Amino acid sequence: MTITLRGAGTALVTPFTEAGAVDEAALVRLVDWQIDQGIDFLVPCGSTGEAQTLSEIERARVVAVVVEAAAGRVPVIAGISANDTARGVAEAQVLGRLGVQALMVVTPYYNKPTQTGLERHFSAVADAAPVPIMMYTVPGRTAVHLAPQTALRLACHPNIIAVKDATADLNWAMAVIRDRPNGFTVLSGEDGLLLPHLACGGDGIVSVASNVVPDLIATITRHGLAGDFRQARELQLRLVPLIAALFHETNPIPAKAALHHEGRIADVLRLPLVPASEATRVLLVRALEEAGVIGAAA
Repeated sequence: MTITLRGAGTALVTPFTEAGAVDEAALVRLVDWQIDQGIDFLVPCGSTGEAQTLSEIERARVVAVVVEAAAGRVPVIAGISANDTARGVAEAQVLGRLGVQALMVVTPYYNKPTQTGLERHFSAVADAAPVPIMMYTVPGRTAVHLAPQTALRLACHPNIIAVKDATADLNWAMAVIRDRPNGFTVLSGEDGLLLPHLACGGDGIVSVASNVVPDLIATITRHGLAGDFRQARELQLRLVPLIAALFHETNPIPAKAALHHEGRIADVLRLPLVPASEATRVLLVRALEEAGVIGAAA
């Protein structure tokens, strides 16, 4: 299978009902809205999707619902966040057969493998996966740093096609972009660094903010990829308060609060995450107004 991941992708939240079950109807509506707003691909069951509090059956169901709702209009990349390589391999084999175009595999969290361990982990999952994989490095969540040299060695694996870079380190991004093999994609995982990441030669983003403002994130990405940095900069600066508000508490707490304010989902998370504080809600509403997403209160 050949796929090129480029443009603006959304790390989808997982909507829940008031009773705490996966809200499949709300998820379908989110998928349709995201695609209508110009998002290029969708990534369910990442950290934004609260994958760690979904059961194996629920993760597979969420992915299946997103694939069915997307109906081939955009690629779907399913998240895998196992810190046990054997479990990651097993999940890759299951989720990779649900109609997805790729899998996003995060660095193992908590057990803190060495660079050799990381290389063997990604290689094992890539060897077993029925579709290509995108590596995901996010040291702020996993306490593991994927070195650029390790990423570049893995980029030569025939079934590893991309990396999502949530290091918040443009030097890391440039080191990989500079020496990557042809066809290997480097995507930002940091909304606040979308424009500079594109300017360094990045290929797009897997975004949290696009849950809430998919059209604006997609537009920034398209302008940046086209080299129109003036228009991209105007929009990026416009979103500075909103991006800050979306990370004022642990993601996806503020994103779900914002989507609830927009009337799209219930404001329900699974413990240990809890709904946003009142202070965060005030910041979100003000930022949504500044971004022009909602009207200012009279």
